[in-house]
Amino acid sequence: MILQTTLSLSAAAAIINIWLGIRTGQVRIGKKIMHGDGGDALLLQRMRAQANFVENTPFALFLIAAIELTGKGNQWLAIVGSIFMLARVAHAFGMDRAGPNPLRAGGFIITLLVLLSLAVMAVLIALGRF
Repeated sequence: MILQTTLSLSAAAAIINIWLGIRTGQVRIGKKIMHGDGGDALLLQRMRAQANFVENTPFALFLIAAIELTGKGNQWLAIVGSIFMLARVAHAFGMDRAGPNPLRAGGFIITLLVLLSLAVMAVLIALGRF
């Protein structure tokens, strides 16, 4: 069985993570900060954006793979996974801003809602309710 949705979203996640690393590296190189954040607010924000991505994405990919393995995923799973990835990109752009903003907040809220939805769906499938 080929898990097309999981494979596609995993590839997207890898590309997003590379992009987040490059953004962090650009600040490091530009400000000559080799270790830590050097007290630089933008570097810390970029580091946290990447770390937050790495903290949340494995849970989403695992749930997506598990749901897809049950054969219950269909097209809705690809759509939900794509929304998750877009939310993570929005969150990263929002992290560049010092104050509260809709990109960061929206990315965070959508991430939580997608993770919750995937978790609920996984439980419903496990209970034979879906």
